[in-house]
Amino acid sequence: MKDLILAEQTLKQKNLTLVIVKEGKILFETETHGIRGLVKAVEELGKSMEGSSVADRIVGKAAALLCVYAQIVAIFAPIIDEKAIRTLRENNVLYRYEKKISHILDSTQKGMCPFEKLLVNISDPKEAYETLKNCF
Repeated sequence: MKDLILAEQTLKQKNLTLVIVKEGKILFETETHGIRGLVKAVEELGKSMEGSSVADRIVGKAAALLCVYAQIVAIFAPIIDEKAIRTLRENNVLYRYEKKISHILDSTQKGMCPFEKLLVNISDPKEAYETLKNCF
């Protein structure tokens, strides 16, 4: 739980979009918007992410599936959607959030996030990761 608290505090204090903490050490942090930062973290950190805690500014199903794939143990999100909560619950990942929304919107705030759309029929974390990494 200390890792999750450190990740949350760092996210807020530095105004970041993503922070990954394991055993009291920050493994990764970024200001990159969208899912790109989390995909990059999974690619760079690989198995060393296993057992870590994540603070991510916005968590939808895509981010939740990536965290499950990376074997993250806990997530904090200021904003989370219902599909992410379901995914995390089904995979026994501890989560905390400040605000729950029905779905993640795109950058124009008019339609569904394209990455969420891409994964609408995907529930396998490995398949989600492969699909998302091929977008970049």
